[in-house]
Formats: sequence, structure tokens, C-alpha cells
Amino acid sequence: MKIMQLHDYFKDSTGVVTDSRKLIQDCLFIALRGENFDGNQFAETAIEKGAKYALVDRPEIALKNERLILVEDTLQSLQELAKYHRKKIKAKIIGLTGSNGKTTTKELINSVLSKKFNTKATLGNFNNHIGVPLTLLEFDEDTEIGIVEMGANHQKEIDFLCQLAQPELGLITNFGQAHLQGFGGIEGVIRGKSEIYEYLSQTGGTIILNIDDPLQRKWMSYDPHYTFGEHTDANCRLEYLKRKYKPLALNLEDQTIESQLYGEYNFSNMGAAVALGKFFGLSLEQIRSGISSYQSTNNRSQSIEKDNNKIILDAYNANPSSMKASISSFINNKRNKGVVILGDMFELGRFTQQAHQQIIEQLESTEIERILLVGKHFFKTQSSDPRVSWFESLEEIKNYLSQNPIENSDILIKGSRGMTMESVVDNL
Repeated sequence: MKIMQLHDYFKDSTGVVTDSRKLIQDCLFIALRGENFDGNQFAETAIEKGAKYALVDRPEIALKNERLILVEDTLQSLQELAKYHRKKIKAKIIGLTGSNGKTTTKELINSVLSKKFNTKATLGNFNNHIGVPLTLLEFDEDTEIGIVEMGANHQKEIDFLCQLAQPELGLITNFGQAHLQGFGGIEGVIRGKSEIYEYLSQTGGTIILNIDDPLQRKWMSYDPHYTFGEHTDANCRLEYLKRKYKPLALNLEDQTIESQLYGEYNFSNMGAAVALGKFFGLSLEQIRSGISSYQSTNNRSQSIEKDNNKIILDAYNANPSSMKASISSFINNKRNKGVVILGDMFELGRFTQQAHQQIIEQLESTEIERILLVGKHFFKTQSSDPRVSWFESLEEIKNYLSQNPIENSDILIKGSRGMTMESVVDNL
């Protein structure tokens, strides 16, 4: 099937759906396949339940209904449809990637730019080879700026996503110790994430650079670029205000911009959003409103008051870089007794044991009162520090917390997404 014809089906629908449990009336259902599922099996039911068309790649399925559209590969068709659609819309696309802070930065940028423009952004963390096409297909003729988050765990993935989204602007939040297994180490991370800057340099796009990050500064030789940070040479000069026990704030043009965020690692995330606000000509009041109205959700640096404890829930994801940063920020800002409850970090490959042991060593040098470690990776670490306790599973630590209540404490909870550390909150 020609992509123009497929795009006509898309325009005649109410949008694309890939999960048959989340159908919307008159949508285009695309039957994707995975290791443990085959969406083709649900295509006929999707039509019966209200989908206008369904894209399938099994001929015997397509014969069952004239609204079942046969293609060679549904995933490839989804990607090609998104790429074609991207060329049809007028939205200016901002692409962003990085090891830590992608989603928070994306949401901050959206919060700021929406004060002047009609914006749309990646929903949640739909940032891979499926999520990015679905994001692009959400943009329409009224979208003025689209913000596309791009995730990767191996080389050439960011380049592929750039070929789909074709961003005119791009930024990297940071280079950290994430997905080391797929990238093969920190040098691989830097090469992989930098693919977005390589793409922009080849297409004449604008690179948005954190000038305070020495690993990004080398890209200042490329034009056009726009820099932000505390460095005196920054295009958007900022002063990050380090204040204990208060949400983060920064100064821009001698004016203070307050946020609802905690954790110094969020300064550069805020800085990127402020810089893009300045780049796109927003007023200081519009930028201030965008930053101050943003409230973190979904287990990202959430502050929770429960009984007589203050909980910092940062359990959306974790890698060695973000774990170390969260611990440092927590220690600098805690008012009461400090307790950390940390879950395993995933996708670290041969660096797994070393990375978890380094977290132990960091904690041993602090004044944290109790260190509770959860998961099979942490269970293999060693320490003679009496403050450290190990739990092989969530069930074990939940039972422990029920029998040993924590009171009058500041508590940090962090771990990789697969650990679902947020479930521990109910036991505090």
C-alpha cells in the first residue's frame, strides 16, 4: 500500500491506537507484534468495537473484513506513516534526549512554551521506535510547536528517531551512566546521545546547549546554537539559587523565577525550558508562569507528607548518575533524620555490580541514619556499616516496614522503573 493512501485512512480516522483495550470510536487500529503478543489477533474485534480501520500484516486476517487493511509490516508502516505525516504538518519540532531528566525537561518546556503557542508533547515516556511515531501522529495542523522526547539504549537509535521526527531544534539533558549494557560504557552513551546534534548539524537545525556541561561545550563551534547556564558567555544567562528546604528557583535578568521542584539536578532541566522560552520570544512573565505552574507527577521527585514523615518519591527510573544526584540532593536538603530506600538499577550489563557497590560507598560516607536496599543486585553488595539492611524483594521490605515503622524522618525512595518502588509508600 502506498503511504499516501495510508495517510488518507489516517485522516479519515480519529487517531491511531495500538492497544485494543484503549480503542476510541472511529480510530485507526494498528496491529503490532511483540515477543509475547500479536495484535493481528485483536484486529477483527477492534473493528467490531468501534475502530474504523485496522492495519494488519497477516493475509488470512485481512480477508475477514474489508476494513482490515493489509500491509507487509505494521510497525514499519506506522513509522513510515508518522514520517510522512511529519512532512505534512507545519509544527516546529524540538527533539530532546539525554541520560536523565528527559521527561521532566520535556514537560517543563511544554509548560513554558504553551503560554504563547499551541504546543503538543510526548505523552508520558512514549520515546522509542513506537512511541515517537505515535507522538508525531498526535500533532495536527493547529500544532505550532511539537516537543518530542527520544530515548535510546543502543547506537543509531537516536539517529533513527531523528529521521522520523525531523526536529529543527534539539537538546541533550546530560550524559550519564544509563543503559550501559546497550551502549557499552559512558563513551558509547556520549556517542549515542550526540546523534541528535549530528543530525541537526547535517540539516541546519539549532542546537540548544547547556554551556555549564563541559561535554556539550565542544558543540559551540557549530552554528546555529543557543546556550544557557550560569557561564558568563551563555546566550541565556541564569543564576541557579541553591536554597535549603525550599523549592528550586533561578534568576533571569535580575528577576527570580520560582518552581515547585526539588533536587539540584533539576536546575539544568529548568534552565533548558527557560532558554527555549527566551529563544521563542516569550515574555519574562510567560516564562515565570510556565515554570511556577509545573508540578512534578508520576513518581518524579514528588514530595509527599505522610503522618510525621516527609517522603521524596523519585522512583520513576534510576541509573548510577541519577541515583548519586538524588542522594546528594536529599542529604543537602533533609531537615530530620534521613532514611534512604533504594531499589535495583537495571540495564547496566557488566557494570551492574560495580555500580551498585559504588552507591553503597557513597552512602557510607554520609550521615544518613538508615540505608535500606532492595533487589537482587543490591543484595549482592557488601558493607560492614550497621546502618545498611538488605532485602531481596519488595515483599520483604514491606513486611519489615510494617513491623519497624519509620517516624519523624525524611525518606528518599528511588529505583529503576521495573522495581516499582512507589509501592513501598503504602507501608510507611
